[in-house]
Amino acid sequence: QVQLVESGGGSVQAGGSLRLSCAASGYTYSIDLMGWFRQAPGKEREGVAAIYSVSGSTYYADSVKGRFTISQDNAKNTLYLQMNSLKPEDSAMYYCAADYRRGLVGRALSTSRYNYWGQGTQVAVSS
Repeated sequence: QVQLVESGGGSVQAGGSLRLSCAASGYTYSIDLMGWFRQAPGKEREGVAAIYSVSGSTYYADSVKGRFTISQDNAKNTLYLQMNSLKPEDSAMYYCAADYRRGLVGRALSTSRYNYWGQGTQVAVSS
């Protein structure tokens, strides 16, 4: 019912910036919450940031607070993640996710909250 396609990843030096985009299609009007997650090799997928579609309330992992900003353009059905002051430890595959009509509350940065996922975009930060 929902398709998600990420873009904007790439290679950057430490201290640099990248902006990720996630284009959503399908029954986007029923998406309650959208989030960005990342997964580095050998590590579990972790929540980075999330935003409620209607209220615009945002949530961030402590590791990215003050450096990353999540935003959405509902007219374009696009989710963004502005990443500034990037560090080598930010290197990972970044995934966009959507909570489509799950009727859940809380756990905005938990993978269990989401039922649709994109294919990911790679971010590499060199020191």
